[in-house]
Amino acid sequence: MSTRVGMVSLGCAKNQVDAERMLYLLKEAGFELVADAALADVVIVNTCGFIESAKQEAIDTILEFCTLKQEGRIKAVVCTGCLAERYREEVLKEIPELDAVVGIGCNGDIVQVIRNIYAGDKDINLFGEKENLEIEGKRIISTQPFYAYLKVAEGCDNYCTFCAIPSIRGRFRSRSVESITEEAKELAARGVTELVVIAQDTTRYGEDLYGEPRLPELLRELCKVEGIRWIRTLYAYPERITDELLDTIAEEDKLVKYLDIPLQHCNAEILRRMNRGGSREELKALIEKIRARIPGIVLRTTMLTGFPGETEEQFEELCSFVKEMKFERLGCFAYSAEEGTPAAGFEDQVPIKVKEKRSEIIMEEQMFISDRFNETQLGKTLEVVTEGFDRYAECWYGRSAMDAPEIDGKVFFTSDRKLREGEYVRVQIDDVMDYDLLGTRI
Repeated sequence: MSTRVGMVSLGCAKNQVDAERMLYLLKEAGFELVADAALADVVIVNTCGFIESAKQEAIDTILEFCTLKQEGRIKAVVCTGCLAERYREEVLKEIPELDAVVGIGCNGDIVQVIRNIYAGDKDINLFGEKENLEIEGKRIISTQPFYAYLKVAEGCDNYCTFCAIPSIRGRFRSRSVESITEEAKELAARGVTELVVIAQDTTRYGEDLYGEPRLPELLRELCKVEGIRWIRTLYAYPERITDELLDTIAEEDKLVKYLDIPLQHCNAEILRRMNRGGSREELKALIEKIRARIPGIVLRTTMLTGFPGETEEQFEELCSFVKEMKFERLGCFAYSAEEGTPAAGFEDQVPIKVKEKRSEIIMEEQMFISDRFNETQLGKTLEVVTEGFDRYAECWYGRSAMDAPEIDGKVFFTSDRKLREGEYVRVQIDDVMDYDLLGTRI
């Protein structure tokens, strides 16, 4: 009987792609992959280490499986991903029940790590150069089979003062246009119809390889891939959104009219201290230009409250900006002081309760904005990709082109016939419910 391996991948989609590559290596080596990690012999927890809440989730998940190990239900627990890379020896020291801690530069050695565990090796700590992390290669898709994340680059060169990603993931490294396009073709051949283009900064794509950003060129090549129906882009930095990129999104039918732009703030002084640059006026002009160039585009952004030194007036400016811009999709997070980042050493830290309250205020305002936007969809007919059937609500559910997987809302709808997962249908919107839409297949 082969060894059963289960994996729990936490955090962002970029980390999930790394997990999918490890799963492929394990399957090729003859291990049996199980969907329920609690039923495995070996559990790999592919961790996030970005902010405090993510680190706590990772630790809690590891401890949960270590408890199962102590009960004899599983044989070994391995920690991979950003927490492992960031804290290295500390992880094994603090959680000695772990069998191995593997940095991102040694993801390709995951098969040997498990074999070494079974050979009796204890307390394996394995780390390599961050640049050793493979940024291409075969993988097992762990999302629903009709969509996949397409990671076009690894690492980051932006060095925002609040962010630990450059120290965890290393310098920005792009894949070639040819490599990415070839993977897109392979995914399409396996039934994938939606590609979600990701990197820490997608708008920087190609700069290191070609001497200039090449995202528009890449997107046009991806649009030529037969079988792909929707392509969406996440993590576009505002200062690198060019007219060429906007024209590409406007002109290519397969590029959904949706763009994720993580702004973080609008106050010029806060942005300067974040090492991001820009101002409210500049960001407003950009948003207005995007909406003028691509009518009907859905914009997603993220905001950060309680950055060191954020005054009540600066927070009020952020609130005013959110109300004025009326982003169709928005997430807001309280600033987390991360060890090793410049901002963690700033003297004017904002109290935790103040940071969290400010975040709640922004999200309450966004709820009203989202409700008003959803109401504009009443009576419209939207193309929706079917994700499944809700037995409790007794209806189908899916996403429109306005919704990214796992982070945005759903469309719940009735149908007079049985549908299949990944089927695209036309739904007339009849009602709204919080961030979701309700309708009828026509």
